[in-house]
Amino acid sequence: MRVAPLDAHDSMTVYESDLPGVGKKHEIDLGDGTRLVVVTHNTGKREVFRRADADADAEKLFELGDDLARTVGTVLEGAYFQPVRSAGMETVLGGDTLLEWFAVPDGATLADTTLREAGVRERTGASVIAVEHGEEVTGNPHPEDEVHAGDTVVVVGTRQQVDAFEAAFLRADGAAGEGGGADHSADGDATDPDSDADA
Repeated sequence: MRVAPLDAHDSMTVYESDLPGVGKKHEIDLGDGTRLVVVTHNTGKREVFRRADADADAEKLFELGDDLARTVGTVLEGAYFQPVRSAGMETVLGGDTLLEWFAVPDGATLADTTLREAGVRERTGASVIAVEHGEEVTGNPHPEDEVHAGDTVVVVGTRQQVDAFEAAFLRADGAAGEGGGADHSADGDATDPDSDADA
């Protein structure tokens, strides 16, 4: 495992290791004992995990495709990103990719069902990346997590995909949307960040 400081003026450290046949893993020491773990697949997919300490099991936070990961990275870097917010709680990330917050109304197709049963990605191409229920927020929700009326869901996708999500799942009639997105099943092949060659 190779260790590299972020820069000469920063005490934060990045640990890099190879994952044979998968890609690379980077662990970022956040300075309080917590580590952020980023697994970059050879396919371009990124998975982001959090460790409470160096010896703790990693908790998966979310995953991103290559294009979206690069957009989010540029946002975090502050190179050019200027957020655009509308009254409808929408944030444009770049290009045609956006985040949108939706309240789940009574009678909505998504209410009282699991994400697996709803098949959000399969039907629309959009992804639910967080669910807010009262004061509790679940990031990267599990496929078996239920969504209820009154919850707020955070959805990422293209404009067409997000519109298809709204049409298919937030209206009582449940009309199916045509998102045209790729099929990324909610129970995908998450990589265990602990399984690197240096373990």
